[in-house]
Amino acid sequence: MPAPQLKLPTIQNWNCHSCAGCCRQHEIEITTEEKERIEKQRWDQDESIPTGQPVFVKIGLSPVSNRYRLAHQEDGSCIFLDEKGLCRIHAKFGEPAKPLACQVYPYAFHPAGNDIAVSLRFSCPSVVSNLGKRVDQQSSEIRKIVDQVLPKRRKTPPPPRLTAKESLGWPDTLKVVGSLNQLFQSSDTRFLINLLRALAWVELIEQSRFETIRGERLDEFLSLISQAIVQEYPGDLELSRTAISRLGGIQFRLLAAQYARKDTYAEASRGLVRRRLSLFRSALKFTLGKGTIPCLQDRFVAVPFSQLEGSFGALPPESEKLFARYYRVKIQGLHFLGAAYYDIPFVEGFYHLALMFPAIMWIARWIAVSEGRSTLQVEDVNEAMAIADHHHGYSPVFGMPHFRSRVRNLSRSQDIKKLITWYGL
Repeated sequence: MPAPQLKLPTIQNWNCHSCAGCCRQHEIEITTEEKERIEKQRWDQDESIPTGQPVFVKIGLSPVSNRYRLAHQEDGSCIFLDEKGLCRIHAKFGEPAKPLACQVYPYAFHPAGNDIAVSLRFSCPSVVSNLGKRVDQQSSEIRKIVDQVLPKRRKTPPPPRLTAKESLGWPDTLKVVGSLNQLFQSSDTRFLINLLRALAWVELIEQSRFETIRGERLDEFLSLISQAIVQEYPGDLELSRTAISRLGGIQFRLLAAQYARKDTYAEASRGLVRRRLSLFRSALKFTLGKGTIPCLQDRFVAVPFSQLEGSFGALPPESEKLFARYYRVKIQGLHFLGAAYYDIPFVEGFYHLALMFPAIMWIARWIAVSEGRSTLQVEDVNEAMAIADHHHGYSPVFGMPHFRSRVRNLSRSQDIKKLITWYGL
């Protein structure tokens, strides 16, 4: 099979700016080959590593386990992160000497038929701020990473399902994804309206049957429903806030809490029993939605739930552009369905992705209120997106039945639409 083509986002820039955030919030499991390579670097003789400090930690309870991860320092950062926020392995031996997981971040690679769709993780502040060189101008560097990630004898995987009951071939699946992406391309329309259009469009996809809709007929169908949705949600549509149902409010707060958590080594090392008890108490408070919000990580301040529920005004123009870029990169990169997202179908995966907006805005409001403000700044939204996207597609809980049921309930009750306007206005 010839080398797959890379589908690179043309609207995203990125280069590493050495903020070291990724070195402080990820657990890096390494292969046997990587462990042997790092052992040959003789860090046991390097004065920058404290005497007696291991650089590897065994994973798993079995005494015969051969799984290892990089060790962490007391503050939760990687053992190889130096005082300047730089990787010791990279500085001493070059980037190819680092574990592959470190080289890949913040890129994400997903099958797109015979090709590879490239997405990025917005947990990286440089991705959020769109800093660096255009990604589509870095194809040779990205190709080197992809060649390490892909298995040598790669077979084209089956396409993700469209719905729980409907499936299309790869060419038609990519047409559907492309039509969804087009709904976010209109820079003359408010992002909120584009998102509501996309949500209504996906709801029509969910209600349709595709037994005989293929090829050119699919093109016609997608064009017709796109035109209908634009008419239903014109660019000058006046939006208003509609209260969320009581059950929807509970489901959303629990969802937002999952996105606001910080699951790092430093957090987990506080003790399993103590941590589970703390999470249980927090879950009860988020269910009730009264009193002060439990501080799920050190970044937050305990403020009343009620202070996040008023109107915070329109999105700053820079945040409008950020969300448009975020959704286009995730959609173009197939970063919300199939192999990239717990093997979830297209429709359900977009409902998860649509809920990212109110979740990010809820966290942004928490940040603003923590600093005594009732309006949002660009920095609030940027930071909230980095916090929430840390989990998107990577925390196992988001693919579990209870979480997926929560998203489906919010969809069936029409609360996703209400959440978008409630926290977007």
